[in-house]
Amino acid sequence: MKRIEEIYWLRFYGCLAVFCFHFLDRLNQRYDNLYLDLARIPTVLGTPVFIFISIFLFSARYGSHIPDGFLANRIKYVMVPYVVYGLIYSTTNYLSVNAEGGELGFIDNFVEYMIYAGWHGYFLIIAMQFYVFYWVYTRYDLGRYLPAAPWLVLGSLISAGYWGLTRWFDVSPPGYLHWIVPVGWIYLFFLALVLVRHYPDLERVSALRQLANPGWLIIWVAVIVTLTFAGLLEYSSKESWVIPFFILFTLWLMRHLKDRPAPALVKKVNEYSFGIYLAHPLFFAVVDFADRFVHFSLPVYCLLLLVVGMAGSIWLNALVNRLDWGGMMFGKRLAIR
Repeated sequence: MKRIEEIYWLRFYGCLAVFCFHFLDRLNQRYDNLYLDLARIPTVLGTPVFIFISIFLFSARYGSHIPDGFLANRIKYVMVPYVVYGLIYSTTNYLSVNAEGGELGFIDNFVEYMIYAGWHGYFLIIAMQFYVFYWVYTRYDLGRYLPAAPWLVLGSLISAGYWGLTRWFDVSPPGYLHWIVPVGWIYLFFLALVLVRHYPDLERVSALRQLANPGWLIIWVAVIVTLTFAGLLEYSSKESWVIPFFILFTLWLMRHLKDRPAPALVKKVNEYSFGIYLAHPLFFAVVDFADRFVHFSLPVYCLLLLVVGMAGSIWLNALVNRLDWGGMMFGKRLAIR
């Protein structure tokens, strides 16, 4: 398959968006102001990016001929890291809470993390569901009944309605159970299928060409900023306003960066993106632990979060991928040409 340079750029953006979202979340625990809210706006696209890329690449690579062992490989390289990192994060949270004098049962904490997906690895559960759906959709030719273009529109409305209703009724099941429900992300599946069908000549489709016009993206960002000043928004990838934001952003990027070669830095981040996604909060926690004793100034604290979080995640992923089983357990290092 021909290299799709736009995907390198999109994965680079998604990786940094997730990293910066959690970085800003750390700062938000100390300071809550308008400037942090504005800074968080572009970071909410991180999780949708990774779901979109997976379906886009599978569809572009395999078409209607899914190889044998497709689901088994996805389980191995997605769900095993979920279990490994889930155990790490649940155990460290248990030890941290009890060390500070709190009362947290190990089993309750374990269930919260592993069964209720109550950590940032909830994304892996979403991804796995869509891998299964992609297999079923392709294997049984569901495109006859769920055509991609109409279902992109309908799926967007369903996803927006789902996030709107969960916010309106303040749905709060244990962990992140309401986040991993696939209807909240179904628009990404059909967006990927639509773009693959018409790639690389997306501009030949009138609707895609018009929506890729940066003017629409600028207008929607202006609306988001206005609502931010009014204090009317929550900032996560699980919000109704994110859906048009992601669609307009992705169409603009796929058009603007078409065939533009990704530089070495972009490819290097791509190479370690899965490891960065999984491990960076672990290294953020190392900085937070040191801060209890040293009490870093805000600029030093921010710098340490950025440097230790990024460098530590890359170092760990490079180290474990030297082992035969390391990539399977701690996140596979991508082979980027």
